[in-house]
Amino acid sequence: MKRLLLFCFLLTLPFGASAKGPNFVFFLVDDLGWADVGYNGSSFHKTPNIDAFAKSGVQFTNGYAAASVCSPTRASILTGRHPVRVNITDWIPGNRTTGKFQKLEDRDNLALEEVTIAETLKENGYKTFFAGKWHLGGEGYYPTDQGFDINIGGHEAGGPKGGYYAPWNNPNLKSKKDDNYLTERLTAETNAYIEEQSKGDAPFLVYLSYYNVHTPIQPYQKHIDKYQAAANALEGDTPTIKTRDGVSRARQDNPELASMVAAVDDSVGSILKKLDDLNIADDTVVIFFSDNGGLCTRPPSFGAKQKSNDPGSKVGPGCNLPLRSGKGWLYEGGIHEATIVRAPGITAPGGKCDSPVMSTDFLPTILELAGIESSPEIQIDGESIVDLLMSPAQVKERSLHWHYPHYHGSGWSPGGAIRKGDWKLIEFWEHGDAQLFNLASDLEEQNDLSERHPEIKAQLTKDLADWRNEIGAPMPELAK
Repeated sequence: MKRLLLFCFLLTLPFGASAKGPNFVFFLVDDLGWADVGYNGSSFHKTPNIDAFAKSGVQFTNGYAAASVCSPTRASILTGRHPVRVNITDWIPGNRTTGKFQKLEDRDNLALEEVTIAETLKENGYKTFFAGKWHLGGEGYYPTDQGFDINIGGHEAGGPKGGYYAPWNNPNLKSKKDDNYLTERLTAETNAYIEEQSKGDAPFLVYLSYYNVHTPIQPYQKHIDKYQAAANALEGDTPTIKTRDGVSRARQDNPELASMVAAVDDSVGSILKKLDDLNIADDTVVIFFSDNGGLCTRPPSFGAKQKSNDPGSKVGPGCNLPLRSGKGWLYEGGIHEATIVRAPGITAPGGKCDSPVMSTDFLPTILELAGIESSPEIQIDGESIVDLLMSPAQVKERSLHWHYPHYHGSGWSPGGAIRKGDWKLIEFWEHGDAQLFNLASDLEEQNDLSERHPEIKAQLTKDLADWRNEIGAPMPELAK
């Protein structure tokens, strides 16, 4: 009945009145922190285009990545399946660090047997385009092997091997004579594709997966001067915060990172303008998301390797406050993402939704908006959020789970987490303990309530263990 009502509703929309379904533009930013954008409170970073886009659709205040690192989340978006199901639970190829536990091996590519959103849309008449960071396998597992008609710059590397300035040493993106900054080139390629597709009859999927703002942190020259001036105006050295086994940056004051965020903002604005100029914005669903939190935390030993006396050089380049920690960690700073969806005729401007959603939800949502049934033979972990797009004020109860049984260069050691309602439990297996937080009153995760609420801790511990058993989550073995 729900699908029938939605189908009837879609027929009343601009893109529902024709035989072709809606177009989709998916912006995926690498390592963008929740607090890196203006609409989430950043005063140091300026993101006018992203902020304006956020006002035009629905902001999900509790949007989550399925992992605190890139490859697992990217796989979850493309398949709608939890990283555990696709056997990619760490960035590829992963950290070789061991401690109490041995290195747990998983896949170094997205299996070709997995059914991606690009493959499903393509089978239903869509044209599909990928640009930017892939990081889900090398040759034989590229975007064009996973349902995308075109691949501009996607390969096995997790960052731009040659940096952000041409020539960038990318096997799937040769620099042109007048090329300069990588994001500018990806934007130009994307705009050209959109313009070409606007002349045809087939709907399209554009998946623009930025390399920004992943390391190496290199200034975007068009914006660096104003951010350098803003940083110079700040008083004192970069403050830091102790975070269990790590040290985090406690202030946004990195002009180079800010200029890289600005490059993404310029790109988003350019592509949204292209949709307007071609008169296809009303036919296009646009999604904005990040694969994990911003890198802000390092282990204390990291500082010993730095030659600089500046405290800011001993931690990560970003700051996710008020969220705790960042990339690699299962605190909110590592998994809580800026999440925006605009679906013309379905979303109203200025919508805000507090219901928790996850990266696995994008595939079933896109399919429902396109009027396509997912295969009943494939276990999808995500849930369509079309009903939340239509009525964002409603709050839906659900449990979200994270499984990160690896060591990470940020100082994280193996563990897992669960969010159920306002409660969140994080397990730290290396230390044999767990922390309990109420996110409604403590989004900063500063007040561990595990001793005050042992019954809630026990229930969430059981729920997380039951989920691991049900999904078949692999556990690391003790080091020999």
